[in-house]
Amino acid sequence: MAVSSQGREERRADGAYFLTVAEVASIMKVSKMAVYRLIHDGHLPALRVKRSFQVPVDAVHEYLRETEAQLSVASVSSESEEL
Repeated sequence: MAVSSQGREERRADGAYFLTVAEVASIMKVSKMAVYRLIHDGHLPALRVKRSFQVPVDAVHEYLRETEAQLSVASVSSESEEL
């Protein structure tokens, strides 16, 4: 469930939840600038609403899953190289 900074859920008509850049930064435990870079580099999809970005919560969780998978593959390959 996505909750805005005002404490209310933000949902589109089709059921998609959106987060602000600050909320994404909090979930990912990074700075807001890091989230803006991910958006501008095309790693995170976002909707521009006036002067702010709204990021689909599913996209944030998918990005984190993909990153975790890449890290686990990288650690396995580095362990096999050590042998």
